[in-house]
Amino acid sequence: MLVPDDEGVAALSEVPLVQAVRYQWGDPVPTEAAKAEVLIPGRHPAGEELWRELPNLRLIQLLTAGADDWIGKVPEGVLLSTCRGAHGGSMAEWVVAVLLSMYRKLDVFADAHRQTRWTRLSADTLQGKHVLVVGAGDLGRQLRRRLEPFDARCTMVGMSARDGVHGVQELPELLPSHDVVVLMVPLTSRTRGMVDADFLAAMRDGAVLVNAARGPVVVTDALVAELTAGRLRAALDVTDPEPLPPGHPLWTAPGLLLTPHIGGTVSGGRSRSYAVAAAEIARYAGGELPDNLVHGEY
Repeated sequence: MLVPDDEGVAALSEVPLVQAVRYQWGDPVPTEAAKAEVLIPGRHPAGEELWRELPNLRLIQLLTAGADDWIGKVPEGVLLSTCRGAHGGSMAEWVVAVLLSMYRKLDVFADAHRQTRWTRLSADTLQGKHVLVVGAGDLGRQLRRRLEPFDARCTMVGMSARDGVHGVQELPELLPSHDVVVLMVPLTSRTRGMVDADFLAAMRDGAVLVNAARGPVVVTDALVAELTAGRLRAALDVTDPEPLPPGHPLWTAPGLLLTPHIGGTVSGGRSRSYAVAAAEIARYAGGELPDNLVHGEY
């Protein structure tokens, strides 16, 4: 199998039946590529030039939980597995952090600090807030586990209803009764543009939208309109477009906390990714299908 760095070679060296060979993105592939059945890609989706060098490729194992950059680009007959389970904790931490920052007015106190002003203000609290978590997979479950100790009440929404989880078709009825809406869904044809003007209009006055998913899940112009009107607030780790270009209205929109797609960028993240990847590849090497297998667009 081919891996993009020395950390990957070390992490996979203990997996039975696997020989990990390092390759450098953009350089000629090593001679072992002709026999490679598994590829762990670098940061960008590979193109036809690499597929031609990998005639025995059977599995692409990602180091990310999202697969939207790869859907439709994988050669026919090749499996695609994600790194679901590696980043849920850090993404959940980011959501909790931005909500606490917004409710406790930490930005206001930070500005007062910089201006050497002793400013005492009453703040809001996360306690008792009703949080609607749209996305009931690993990310959503990790978030719920962290929010409930703050005495926040979570309602889970998945693409289809099941025990303890509402279906997306129930969103119009659920949105008006929640203080926070957190997006933790993959980007697919079903979720692209999900949060449009009607979705936002159904949210209660003063509610907070948190996007920990992908930028195109939200219709940016519709969100800018709500923020400019002052009816909603938002915290975004992702945007559409991304990166956000100079002069874009989101830079100056009121009521917005913005971070540059760093929710999962934390110490130890790479090692956690490789731990999940190693387990997935071990299943494949043992004749099983990976647990995080992606079949086309999901």
